[in-house]
Amino acid sequence: MKPVTLSQPEVIKKMAQNMLYVLVGSAIMALGYSLFLIPFHLVPGGVSGISIILNYLFKLPVGLLIIGLNVPVLLLSYRFLGRKYVLTTLAGMGISSLLIDLFHEIISLPRGTENPLLASIYGGLLLGLGLGLVFRGQASTGGSDVIGLILNKYTGLTVGISIMLTDFVIISASGLVFQNLEAPLYGYIVLFISSKVIDLVLEGWSFSKLVIITSSQTERIADFIINRLDRSGSALKSRSLFLNREGEIIITVIHRKQLAELKSFIKKTDPQAFVIINDTYEVLGKGFKPIHST
Repeated sequence: MKPVTLSQPEVIKKMAQNMLYVLVGSAIMALGYSLFLIPFHLVPGGVSGISIILNYLFKLPVGLLIIGLNVPVLLLSYRFLGRKYVLTTLAGMGISSLLIDLFHEIISLPRGTENPLLASIYGGLLLGLGLGLVFRGQASTGGSDVIGLILNKYTGLTVGISIMLTDFVIISASGLVFQNLEAPLYGYIVLFISSKVIDLVLEGWSFSKLVIITSSQTERIADFIINRLDRSGSALKSRSLFLNREGEIIITVIHRKQLAELKSFIKKTDPQAFVIINDTYEVLGKGFKPIHST
């Protein structure tokens, strides 16, 4: 099959869209650092976390430290993710680092709150939102982001969980440096919130449900799905391991609000049916998001 190639205008449009993601995401991240994380010495992990620790010890600009510490990480990203990713990492890291120092060192934005708990919550939200947008722009800001993307690529772990595992040790070490047990506790809040927000930005909010149905009444259930719920699906031949008999499995995707209606019909039609329900974060095709829009 001949691979699909994009026209030059489509390539330019995609590049512009990615750059917009990187710019907006970097600005949001920088605000999170300037308003909440740096003023309260909240360590989110990774190179940026180390940079905040060094900023506390030596009063050097956080953005400049991030750039300096990312050199070995860039070499690692070249080895595992390729030349293209090094270039996008340089873009994401450079823009976000410059904006951090612009907001914190030059403009000197005031802290967003006087409450460290609120700072950890909102700092985590802005950090996760910014990183998620940068990732959607097919770029990175370096540090543990690259490690997270490598783990995501080779292990199947989500990007958010991969970053969480990578950053745990760095956050724990902040308590020793600041000689404050609460410092890593707030850092864990930042890490948890930012990781969840990253996954939400990348994978989307679950508005759809994947339903797999094994039943002796597949024709009636299929008719209900098609004519009542106005959904489609697939019917696959199957064999019950327990009963050792042939049958069919229905696989369909429905909107979340339709789930209760479908479950009620299945319960009434075939109380012995076997149903598996999973969250679906993105559905492309008729009745959902058009595939050409991705």
